[in-house]
Amino acid sequence: MRVPIPSDLKDINFPVPIHYLDFPSAGVDAVSPALSEGLVVFLSDGLPVGQAYVEGPERAAVLVERVVRRDTLDHARRVAETPLGNRDVSILICTKDRPEELRRCLASIPEQSLRPVEIIVVDNASAGDATRRVVEEAGATYVREDRVGLDYARNAAIRAAKTEFVAFTDDDVVLHERWLENLMKAFDQPEIACVTGLILPGELATPAQFIFEKHWGFGRGYLRQDFDQNFYNSHARYGAPVWTIGAGASQAFRRKVFDEIGLFDVRLDMGAAGCSGDSEYWNRLLHHGHVCRYEPTAVSWHFHRKDMKGLAKQIHQYMSGHIAALLVQYQNTGNGGNLRRILISFPKYFAGRLRKRLRKGVSSHDVFLTQEILGCVSGALYVLRRWKMPAW
Repeated sequence: MRVPIPSDLKDINFPVPIHYLDFPSAGVDAVSPALSEGLVVFLSDGLPVGQAYVEGPERAAVLVERVVRRDTLDHARRVAETPLGNRDVSILICTKDRPEELRRCLASIPEQSLRPVEIIVVDNASAGDATRRVVEEAGATYVREDRVGLDYARNAAIRAAKTEFVAFTDDDVVLHERWLENLMKAFDQPEIACVTGLILPGELATPAQFIFEKHWGFGRGYLRQDFDQNFYNSHARYGAPVWTIGAGASQAFRRKVFDEIGLFDVRLDMGAAGCSGDSEYWNRLLHHGHVCRYEPTAVSWHFHRKDMKGLAKQIHQYMSGHIAALLVQYQNTGNGGNLRRILISFPKYFAGRLRKRLRKGVSSHDVFLTQEILGCVSGALYVLRRWKMPAW
């Protein structure tokens, strides 16, 4: 399948550069040279504190005034000054047939300011022994899970972990040196059951990576957010948009919540419905009265898929998993808002986008519209056929 480059990307030169600029020097240098096009990320004390896309020449001193917020800087400073109390944590990684990506991810763990008690890598039925060799070279614990599916692998990792906290990342992620420390600092109240972190693009080398970051990216901004019962109840009519909490590639949990409300639902995520095992779990946590927190100082970088064909498949899986998760959430909670989102919100949403596409042509937002719609149908059929299947 050949996917054409959308018209709104034809004037963009790839690879799109990502500029990292130190905030103090950029903020005071009013005569600094103009930035070229690309993604600009401002750093303060080594942590990202703001970002913007530049399409034409713009001075760093002007840009920083627009995108870096004082409350973001204040929060980053407070986190840095907060003593670390929670140290009993494992890093869990699930992988399948991606030994080189896994090696890159594992290489970022020894640089962590907080060393994990253990690193557990679950090999989800990889072919050959390349994955095992990479894990052993890194000195991590190797666990094999032959039932294919990301949530089978996640559950195997949880069962293997012995620590009070567990932190998940993915094999296509590189971790900031303070990622784990700042995740753990965010568990400063007993009701906080889960913490997610800021994920930036590792590169924007291709149109596919740019489209993913622009319309499907994992970044949730630079302000800490708490998602609690008020958030959950205020969206009851159409179901809480729990996907805004973060991304599964950067999340940590109190280990005891899995004993309380169960494990990840194996009908969801890659190898099953396609996605959203993480967001369904966050929904379950909120339903049971827990709090989920987004912590922007827990930073990592994700390397998106480079080719349009692979991205098309990924978008199909995302929407399949999203609809499947809404159905599972309805099954678990009885909240009819999840069904209203499927039966009312989504048809209106797709109809509006289809009209816009017919009027204005294909844009980067709508290039995978067919895959999105087909994915929704696929996800619904997948879960309905497995309605009575054990969740874990």
